[in-house]
Amino acid sequence: MAVGDVYADLQSLADDAELTIQPAAGAEAVIHNAYYGGAVEFYRKDGTDTVMFESDAAAGARIGMCWHVTNGQYLTIKNVSGGAAIVGFDGVYTKAA
Repeated sequence: MAVGDVYADLQSLADDAELTIQPAAGAEAVIHNAYYGGAVEFYRKDGTDTVMFESDAAAGARIGMCWHVTNGQYLTIKNVSGGAAIVGFDGVYTKAA
């Protein structure tokens, strides 16, 4: 990856599974958008502490966000819809590993 490259993922998650948004060690990124096909919870983690900072009870998206992530400070999106759901995100690398 290089600075300015897209950092993105889209996958089907089982109920209660999480999509981790954590760049490789030494890399940094800004997440701009998150998409989800069912109810979700958003978490900020550092490997020790976790805080749920947002949730949505239905399918939707968070567009135009500015969430900074590193290998040590990262996000997860947890599917809490009761079934499988597609979950994804996109952003850009701001520092290459």
